[in-house]
Amino acid sequence: MPETSRKITSGTKEWADYNVNCVKGCSNDCRYCYAKMIAKRFGRKTDESWKNMEINTKAVEKSYKKYDGRVMFPSSHDIVEEPEIIEACFTVLTKLLEADNEVLITTKPSINVTKKIIEEFDNYKKNIQFRFTIGSKNNETLSFWEPNAPNYEERKKALQYASTHGYKTSISIEPFLDTNPIPMITELDPYVSESIWIGPMNYIKKNGISAEERPYYNKIREISQKENLEKIYDDLKNHQKIQFKDSFLNKITK
Repeated sequence: MPETSRKITSGTKEWADYNVNCVKGCSNDCRYCYAKMIAKRFGRKTDESWKNMEINTKAVEKSYKKYDGRVMFPSSHDIVEEPEIIEACFTVLTKLLEADNEVLITTKPSINVTKKIIEEFDNYKKNIQFRFTIGSKNNETLSFWEPNAPNYEERKKALQYASTHGYKTSISIEPFLDTNPIPMITELDPYVSESIWIGPMNYIKKNGISAEERPYYNKIREISQKENLEKIYDDLKNHQKIQFKDSFLNKITK
């Protein structure tokens, strides 16, 4: 499944021509989540209610056609280890794959959910590519930015499992949360068959930050500076699997 051609190269359109979701909210409750910001802005969720995942029955029950291009699923929530969420997500995945769609499964993966996906949809292996979000090797950093998502070791195990079972694998290091992501890239590279995407945090909160939170926000501002991005770019620009997000390139070309 080669990287899809695209007219629009921003946000999810850098990865797929269409995106599908079937749940409102996400229990990972990532502090930087753009979907959470949009939901809050339009009054669909609050800071507290975002982590309470609600199944979108209409999205689950509808039929899905063969799309002209790659479909990303999901894009605004995750596939988490809750029976009702897995059931809803698997129902939608089944319809997408039965229609012969190419599906990019995006997740901050738990090993159990990854195993369930592979067990359930092994007959559709040729239509699936996993894209696992892994932004840091540091579990303290991950637990701050992505409070309820799996730790680094579990995400690595999920990547290894998908790789050893013959699936197309890729990773998203967006946002990258370590000053230097290269040690992590070196460690994960052997299990990536497709691409490694890297991008900075695009929306960094400025107000309402507590004293306990401030060191994390100060660090992310520091590592997102143009000088650090330029160094990372120079170090990785010749890496065959690396794909720089447009948000990354825009910051170093300004």
